[in-house]
Amino acid sequence: MLSNMGAPAFVLVFNIVFLIVSVFIMYLVITKAVKNGINQSVVGQFIEKNSRLNGNRSDLDNDK
Repeated sequence: MLSNMGAPAFVLVFNIVFLIVSVFIMYLVITKAVKNGINQSVVGQFIEKNSRLNGNRSDLDNDK
């Protein structure tokens, strides 16, 4: 089937595959950069510190 399509079709298929792979790699790089940027920033560390304090609280409405 691909032999009947010729060179332009091969180039088109190659470009589409290359685009999909490029977008996926870009997604991975941006995701990694954003996660590291947030976790290492002062604001990110402050939020993480406060969420640990709030997460360890016991239930205050436990009056039975």
